[in-house]
Amino acid sequence: MEEILSGYHVNPPTWFVLSTILVMAVFFKFGRLWSVRNLDLSLLLSLTPGLLFVKSTASGSTLGYCWLFAISGFLLFRLLFDWTVTRRPRMEQNLNPAGMAFLCAAAMLFQTTKIATEDPDAGAMQTVRKADGLLKREDASATTEDVDAGAVTGPAGRLLATTVVPLTGGAQIAAARAMAFLSHLAVLFGLIAVGRWHFSDTNLGLAMGTLYLLLPATAYDVTKVNHLLPAALIVWAVAMHHRPTVAGGLLGLACGTLFFPVFLLPIWMAFYWKRGAMKFGLALVLVGAVLLGSLVLTSADSHSFTRQTLGSIDWSVLKFQADGGVGFWSLYNPAYRIPVFATFVVVLASLTIWPLKKNIETLLANSAAIIVATQFWYPDQGGIYVLWYLPLMLLVTFRPRLANLPTEARENEARLSISNGGAGHRQESLAGLPRPQIYR
Repeated sequence: MEEILSGYHVNPPTWFVLSTILVMAVFFKFGRLWSVRNLDLSLLLSLTPGLLFVKSTASGSTLGYCWLFAISGFLLFRLLFDWTVTRRPRMEQNLNPAGMAFLCAAAMLFQTTKIATEDPDAGAMQTVRKADGLLKREDASATTEDVDAGAVTGPAGRLLATTVVPLTGGAQIAAARAMAFLSHLAVLFGLIAVGRWHFSDTNLGLAMGTLYLLLPATAYDVTKVNHLLPAALIVWAVAMHHRPTVAGGLLGLACGTLFFPVFLLPIWMAFYWKRGAMKFGLALVLVGAVLLGSLVLTSADSHSFTRQTLGSIDWSVLKFQADGGVGFWSLYNPAYRIPVFATFVVVLASLTIWPLKKNIETLLANSAAIIVATQFWYPDQGGIYVLWYLPLMLLVTFRPRLANLPTEARENEARLSISNGGAGHRQESLAGLPRPQIYR
């Protein structure tokens, strides 16, 4: 970009101001100031000052971490009580679909420019090197790399990267940038797919994708492939939630990338229950077997395989002792994480059990709530991993009430309970669904 526009540079504070103006102009409902949409937008934009404070110094900022914890607390409270928001009238954006498509393409071009000009993330480079070693069947246990704790990826990351590395001729920097671009593209199309298939509104999906690209949190961590991959896989698991086998495979890959999607499994199993839990679980087992198989290909012997298997799990997140890390818990006694983690487990168990009958509404809100809650006890730089839950939070923000959806969208929701039945069972299941309401 420097060769095309001499002196071109958009620093983080400038992008925060510009993106805030764009987001408010396009999405803020000036005619309904006290709407939930405006509250959600305000909370998402309020995360940015905390990120700026943290990224302003090499060791982070006490104010930044405290800021992020406070806003994350408001987000968690909002998600836990999402079920109380019963009135969700249709809200058009302040821009017509053609203008929204243009803005989305422009925002994607901006993010692509940042990916192409900035240095690749250390975690992305590590993933690419491991993928190259997998293709060459090199013993990965013999090589150790010094990367940040938050950048370590599991075996699924390098397995997915093997589809990109050959296309770049082995150029690791180009492969890392290509993975970042494709990950953002996957999140974008995943949001559009959910809007089209389950919200019955392609324009709504386009609006979610545009907001995802405009928010400063996306631009600040635009090259962090290892945080983008699980988010993209989770979004597509939501898009394919009416097919338990596919959703299980995607969520299994997400769990094999970073640790936090593991905590979503109880909620998703409770969501399917007798309607597809067996297929969902079998898909998880199959993906786990494939990931273990990929470790076998890069293991010289059984000792190497054991070392790689244990090393693919980030055990440091379960340590409750001072280790000199960076983040909120490096400023205080790590023992205080123990009651926080215990509270997290209680919240996870509660959301798994209640409500007994879950639908896509509760699945979205509860999944997003669990990921946000993970930030509070995560030992390394807790609170800054906004990309983990940002796509899910956008789905919660924009989703309509299930009762307000047209019949064809509600059929996808009913498919889970009729997948093993005949036509008569299908008609009986659809008859119990609420009739759509039209808001003008």
